Amino acid sequence: MYQFNLTNKEKLVLFGLIKYPDMTDKELSKKLDLKHSTITSIRLRLKKKDLLKKLIIPRLQSMGCEMLVVIYSQFSLLIPLPERVEITAKTIEVFDEIFFSVGEQDKGFSLSLSKDYATIGRINDIRTQTFGGRGLLEEEYPNMIVLPFEISKIYRFFDFAPLLNYSFGLEFEPEIEIKKISFGSKENIIFSDTEKNAYCMLISYPDLADSEIGRELGVSRHTVSRLRRKFEDTNLMSKLIIPNFIKLGFEILGFYHIRFDPRNPPNLEEDEAGTLMSDSTVFFASRRFEAVMISIYKNYDHYKTDGIKIMQVLKENRWIAEDPTIRTYSLGTLAFIKDFKFAPIASKIVGCDFWVKKLLNI
Repeated sequence: MYQFNLTNKEKLVLFGLIKYPDMTDKELSKKLDLKHSTITSIRLRLKKKDLLKKLIIPRLQSMGCEMLVVIYSQFSLLIPLPERVEITAKTIEVFDEIFFSVGEQDKGFSLSLSKDYATIGRINDIRTQTFGGRGLLEEEYPNMIVLPFEISKIYRFFDFAPLLNYSFGLEFEPEIEIKKISFGSKENIIFSDTEKNAYCMLISYPDLADSEIGRELGVSRHTVSRLRRKFEDTNLMSKLIIPNFIKLGFEILGFYHIRFDPRNPPNLEEDEAGTLMSDSTVFFASRRFEAVMISIYKNYDHYKTDGIKIMQVLKENRWIAEDPTIRTYSLGTLAFIKDFKFAPIASKIVGCDFWVKKLLNI
């Protein structure tokens, strides 16, 4: 696999951008003890070489979104991947709720945000009918893991900083404390029409300047900047920087579905399940009797070592009665069907104007 070789300063800056996405170049220069100009030039260079991507993540719980849903499937090898992708793109991936979907020849998984169970259940029924009717499935139905925000905890939501800190051999102290990610307050948020439109535009175009968004919406740059700050301060959106792992030479994505023994599950209130995470873990969500984890690995040995540690923790604590479902994907051949596409579900939940939807191409 092709690997883009970074200098030590480039590694440090890439880590800093991902660890502290809200910091300005000036603030980051103090944090990393590098010149302001060095930070700016390296950031521009990394972006030009497609080594990072900026996202704005909507926190939709305060606007009626109730759950995160993970669905994974095992596919028949008789149907070529391009044909399967073409079929699902027309029948399943069109649903606004799905924001991330990847697949290989024999397997795939997706992540969705949904307002209620009925909506995601209907999507999964269509998924199962489509897969079954077209002969795409092996023997099992698609597996659906529902993580209602009210009774679940999300410890990492595509946080790549621990992985880069470890892989780059940096000297930043790893986080010992288990941090839970809040998806917003439980209060009902009421937006004005301008706020709705600005929110959807900011989610859809994370790299667009406030002045450009204001021009599209017919409002001032100051208005857009003020609303951006308001959304960030009230935890309705957050910045996320994603590194290009393929260009950085990482090879494997690991997907884990862990069903805990109902007689002895980890204590959710004390965050015991969080001890399963390692530096390789980029996503981890858990409810009382099950958890989903996604990890990125440099190579097979890295994956194998981490997998052994996970199984040791599970068995030493007697948390499982059966082995977890573990599926590996090659990053070099992985098909990204939906790659962090949050605009459709944000627009559906928030309800921006029709003409703004046309701007967003949804």
